[in-house]
Amino acid sequence: MSRSAVHFGAGNIGRGFVAQFLHESGYEVVFADVNDELIGALQAQPSYRVHEIGEGARDHVVDGYRALNSRSQESDVVAAIAEAEVVTTAVGARILPFVAPVIAQGLALRDPDAPPLIVIACENAIGGTDILAAEVRKATAAENAIFANCAIDRIVPEQHGGLDVTIESFHEWVVDRRPFPGATPDIHGVTWVDDLTPFIERKLYTVNTAHAAAAYHGLDRGWTRIREALATPELQAEVRAVLAETKAFLVAKHGFSDEEQQAYIEKTLKRISNPELPDTCERVGRGPLRKLSRHERFIGPAAELAERGLPAWDLLNAVGAALRFDVPEDAESVELQALLASGKPADALAREITDIEPGHALFDSLVEVVQLRLDR
Repeated sequence: MSRSAVHFGAGNIGRGFVAQFLHESGYEVVFADVNDELIGALQAQPSYRVHEIGEGARDHVVDGYRALNSRSQESDVVAAIAEAEVVTTAVGARILPFVAPVIAQGLALRDPDAPPLIVIACENAIGGTDILAAEVRKATAAENAIFANCAIDRIVPEQHGGLDVTIESFHEWVVDRRPFPGATPDIHGVTWVDDLTPFIERKLYTVNTAHAAAAYHGLDRGWTRIREALATPELQAEVRAVLAETKAFLVAKHGFSDEEQQAYIEKTLKRISNPELPDTCERVGRGPLRKLSRHERFIGPAAELAERGLPAWDLLNAVGAALRFDVPEDAESVELQALLASGKPADALAREITDIEPGHALFDSLVEVVQLRLDR
């Protein structure tokens, strides 16, 4: 292969989604990760398999890659970036500031006559590439790079070791074409659009909202697996009520038709109920502080609904369930429960957890939800 792509994050999404598509596009994939065990396994094994489940499922073999430890082999990663056509990430939005200096070093070493480096952060966050670009530009002007935001959607269930990845067959990788002055790169599986926001918000406020609502309500009722929880009429009704509220928001803001958004909801519920994706409520619920933050799956749509004078009580009910997420193995759960036990009043906690300010149309309702949690 003459073309190369450096991918930060050799986890399940990195191997099973982004790297698979880059490989099928003809790129030599260079994995960069700080996990010694994972990088060692990739270096020792010449290929791995991506096993799809669901409609139209098939298996894929990914081979011909390289793997570098971005901590102990940083200079090699920098050299790889200097020669690459594409850099992608799947590390989590909070890790992007640690990746950015390495990308900046690679940009500084690029041939000035080389085409601009294409950088796409494939994170479950709105404006993930913007976050990365801002951090890169703290170290370099980055004039020889094109930064493009994207939205990704593919469910990866909990894995059980090894490099092979089990993943759903459905996928969506939507990338903003506007930063490209000419033709967009030929990357398999990408849909190029002129306005990314409707796709990002539809995915985040339907798929992620439904998944998280099912997880938190499911744990409340003692269910272990998402599909088992959604099989109960009462819980499915709660999740559908949440999605009815996000549907009202998405239709009002982005102009999706009622029928189009309802079809998307039905597809989502079918996907997360797939019996071949044995996801647990506990795994999906991890990271409650991030999931309760201002522009995430519950507070984001609830705030905009409140601003429009529309109800958001079912979203707030899901927020209440999230506040009860108490899993000692999850660091954010421990932090959240410590906050709730700190003795701070409900209004201070509502502001600290969600970043919604007093005076906002949603604030008083959020305070009620937090107070109910404190009164337990």
